[in-house]
Amino acid sequence: MKLERKSVKKIGAAAAILSLMTAGALAVRAADPEPRYHVAADAGVNDEDLRAAIDPLFEGDTDVGDTRALIVMRRGEIVAERYAPGFGPETKLLGWSIGKSVTAVLVGLMVADGRLALDSPVPVATWSQPGDPRGRITLRQLLAMTSGLDHVEDEEPLAQADTVRMLFTDGAQDMSAFAEAKPLAHAPGSHFSYSTGSTLILTDLMARMLTNSADPDVRRRAMQTFIDGRLKVPAGLKSLTAEYDAAGTMIGGSFLHMTARDYARFGELLRNHGRGPNGHQIVPEKWIDFMRTPSRRNPAYGAHLWLNRDSEESPLMPGDAPQSLFGCVGHGGQYILVSPGQGLTVVRIGMSPDKEQRAALKRGLAKLMRLFPA
Repeated sequence: MKLERKSVKKIGAAAAILSLMTAGALAVRAADPEPRYHVAADAGVNDEDLRAAIDPLFEGDTDVGDTRALIVMRRGEIVAERYAPGFGPETKLLGWSIGKSVTAVLVGLMVADGRLALDSPVPVATWSQPGDPRGRITLRQLLAMTSGLDHVEDEEPLAQADTVRMLFTDGAQDMSAFAEAKPLAHAPGSHFSYSTGSTLILTDLMARMLTNSADPDVRRRAMQTFIDGRLKVPAGLKSLTAEYDAAGTMIGGSFLHMTARDYARFGELLRNHGRGPNGHQIVPEKWIDFMRTPSRRNPAYGAHLWLNRDSEESPLMPGDAPQSLFGCVGHGGQYILVSPGQGLTVVRIGMSPDKEQRAALKRGLAKLMRLFPA
């Protein structure tokens, strides 16, 4: 990612951003150039039907865009797995906003430790001046995307969107400072507005709970030690790789990488109410329940997690999949879909930059999931 961020300055922000966000260039590719495709004999559904649902996600007239990895896991076992040429089980793939859900799990661990409290004002120095209304913003509101802070997630031209500015241009050196400097557009808690900036405020907050140092290397090491000891190792997410900005803040809203199998393992952690592969309780069950509870201002959103409810903003498939379905969703069609009643976790990583492609992708994923009984 360092090479790509340097190129922003060299070849122009707009061209670089469009290249990164539409081509999905951020992947450590597998050495094997051949596609890999496996369907288990005991998948629990008809083999031909399962392949007929998977194949259009990779082949045909590319109505769904460019799928690079697909995993179907049922009751903890992989029953189908396919990769595009040049990708494989060891390929680290960028999940974009899937990272928000990972960040929320880390926040939950800090709440369980007593380091953070859901309904206490978030301690941000620039909000602490007397009379600053931002001083009322709570952790719960940041997680539910109801902080009220003025943030434009995307707009045309793309280079002017706050998220793009924060990640790639004038805010990139200290992303959380960029987000924290924003004024209120709405009263805290009154309005849903999806914001990568809110996630960067959370990751800055976590770093400050772990160390009093402002040294970027110290902040980075403190956060990485926490991630490794409390999530990466216990949950078996060996490939989980976080990126940090120049201030040492984890870019948890956008720049986390994992293999497709580890994305599936993370989905299983959520499906199993915070229990890891050996049954050990890694994340408190109540926290996972909280993440899956509809927020007051958007029934399709919980705490950094999408829910399969009717909403204009929903990237899931209400009406085409069980209402209990929930998901981690990233820019351009990255999905971890979890259907508890079916015992399913489905991962799709790829690039579907067009709205029509994402609509077709959702229909294809819903068709795939409907093959499995409740």
